Amino acid sequence: MDTNFAAEAKPSLMMVEVAYALPEQQVILPVLVAMDATVDMAIQASGVLEQFPDIDLTAQKVGIFSRLVALTQPLQPRDRIEIYRPLQADPKTARRARALKTAD
Repeated sequence: MDTNFAAEAKPSLMMVEVAYALPEQQVILPVLVAMDATVDMAIQASGVLEQFPDIDLTAQKVGIFSRLVALTQPLQPRDRIEIYRPLQADPKTARRARALKTAD
């Protein structure tokens, strides 16, 4: 009978990235967070809210690798959290305007 009870060491921290982009500036901030961290915790720890005070997490959407998620979403190691800016124009309206312009 094996009496070796040595457990594998589990890391208590993981690395994730927080990404935010403006037309003139883009940042990807590496962040060490606890293994049970959420999207909101990583955003807070990254310092991106201090760097870009116009970010409003109550109004802006967030995602992990282009997939929309809630701020309460648990993270996995190496996740990239993306903070999305609001659309400047409705995509359908913009496409229609471009089509009309090229038709003339």
